[in-house]
Amino acid sequence: MGAPDSQQVKQYLQQLQQHICDALAQLDGVAAFATDDWVRPLGGGGSSKVLVDGGVFEQAGVNFSHVTGDAMPASATAHRPELAGRSFEAMGVSLVIHPGNPYVPTTHANVRFFIARKPGAAPVWWFGGGFDLTPYYPFLEDVQQWHRQAQALCLPFGDEVYPKYKKWCDDYFYLPHRQETRGVGGLFFDDLNEGGFDHCFAFMQAVGNGFIQQYRPIVEKRKATPYGERERQFQLYRRGRYVEFNLVYDRGTLFGLQTGGRTESILMSMPPLVRWQYGYEPEAGSAEADLYQNYLKPRDWLASEPSPQ
Repeated sequence: MGAPDSQQVKQYLQQLQQHICDALAQLDGVAAFATDDWVRPLGGGGSSKVLVDGGVFEQAGVNFSHVTGDAMPASATAHRPELAGRSFEAMGVSLVIHPGNPYVPTTHANVRFFIARKPGAAPVWWFGGGFDLTPYYPFLEDVQQWHRQAQALCLPFGDEVYPKYKKWCDDYFYLPHRQETRGVGGLFFDDLNEGGFDHCFAFMQAVGNGFIQQYRPIVEKRKATPYGERERQFQLYRRGRYVEFNLVYDRGTLFGLQTGGRTESILMSMPPLVRWQYGYEPEAGSAEADLYQNYLKPRDWLASEPSPQ
């Protein structure tokens, strides 16, 4: 089964951060990642790697953090009373990519590990993570492939894993005040400790390693698609949904701010440019309307048939 080994997880996460940055820089072809190492006054630290104004990516941030503390915040112990009085370690890699071309989807991924300890008691630990895709001008074939690959990486861990974590993603990345999903989903899991440390760690690695394998082909296929001011303005408008979700609902943002995390790294998920428009409604029959009508609601993408060309 294996005892929980936070050092092993930390080593993997740091390697994953570098691997993803190398792949994204190669895809971009113009800009490089700048590294910003930081220390958290209350314990721990991390490294934020950010690419801006690239050939493909307007902004891409890949953050590694490893924070420690002597006590959990009240917001966490209210839901998990067994954590009260324990010291903790929380570590993870979290990334958000905002491409310049509206035909290349925004995407988010993270993998994380948490462990809380108390003398004389067994540690409390779990893994979490996932990835999701937020297209502005979606292509059904891209969305289907994204989900096929997500299902494939889940299959070695059980037939029930993909549908369970796909639904969790749909439910989590949902904006109730808009009555729409943030995008077309992917996988989301949290509090994972069933099957022992080795099993759960292997699944987290499958998710972490699978992300760039799924995203790279979409970027390569769509990055040279011509676009104009209409598409750009719609992209900036839809980025507003990303801001709304991250500031109102995202648990990771809340946890980071409440535990004294580094604000710049926590909020690097924000798009560099965004706009709001009062009462926006897409034109009937337009590509923008297609997003609203066919993509911003939970759907069995594996069973979907491609639309006629």
